[in-house]
Amino acid sequence: MSTVPAARDKTMTPDEVAARLHSGMTIGIGGWGSRRKPMALVRALLRSPVTDLTVISYGGPDVGLLAAAGRISRLVTAFVTLDSIPLEPHYRAARQRGAFALTEIDEAMFMWGLHAAANRLPFLPVRAGLGSDVMRVNPELRTVTSPYEDGEEFVAVPALRMDAALVHMNRADRLGNGQYLGPDPYFDDLFCEAADAAYVSCERLVDTAELVGGPGAAPQTLLLQRHSVTGVVETPGGAHFTSCVPDHPRDEPFQKAYAAAAADPAAWAEFSARFLPPDGDEKGYQQAVRTWHEEQK
Repeated sequence: MSTVPAARDKTMTPDEVAARLHSGMTIGIGGWGSRRKPMALVRALLRSPVTDLTVISYGGPDVGLLAAAGRISRLVTAFVTLDSIPLEPHYRAARQRGAFALTEIDEAMFMWGLHAAANRLPFLPVRAGLGSDVMRVNPELRTVTSPYEDGEEFVAVPALRMDAALVHMNRADRLGNGQYLGPDPYFDDLFCEAADAAYVSCERLVDTAELVGGPGAAPQTLLLQRHSVTGVVETPGGAHFTSCVPDHPRDEPFQKAYAAAAADPAAWAEFSARFLPPDGDEKGYQQAVRTWHEEQK
């Protein structure tokens, strides 16, 4: 691997990323449901004292873990799912007890809120949401009328601006360029561009040349540009237990164990102590998962 001048080298550790986050921030988390979530960064955030967060996410276990730990004050989302398990169990429990405020909007509205923020616009007009209960359950939403002859009414989707974004890529270089090799970008580029600071974990750090010349490295896979990235973290398996294809599928047995533990406070306490100890680190988590899989054989 070539040497990068220190002034341009953006490599960090998960805990160094967490140290840059503060209570009361608005944090965006990329990925989609239980797919390519920056879970190593979420676990580092859980080990920190940061709380009172506004979280913006196409939610999965990232939201679930932060909800279980009581770190969320407001959630902005279109859904919170584990994909093969339709509703994230910690999210369900948190909503049932009214643990945080919720802004729940249509998936397309969410996307255009990201676009508005990335383009530094206060809002973007969309048709999505009109005639639905989205407007009823979000009375703060406003409509706008086209200034042209059509005079059409649209929902004015507010920009989803963030203090920081966390995303996970298949590959990245030390400068902050990031590449996905799976089937979908999941809007991670918009998360980074909509945030004041963006932190990217990746399965593997590579030379910049490999991002554009390596296996499967079509130009459109170079999703993140260095100008929108603040820090880069190499974390093999850092999306676990969510998928990060083609590097690894979702760990379905472990996800089932996670969901089962979430249903019982005593079981969750045992699960957390084993896999998410407050004095742990990512290496310890990965080793605990390997040991667990050995026990299941």
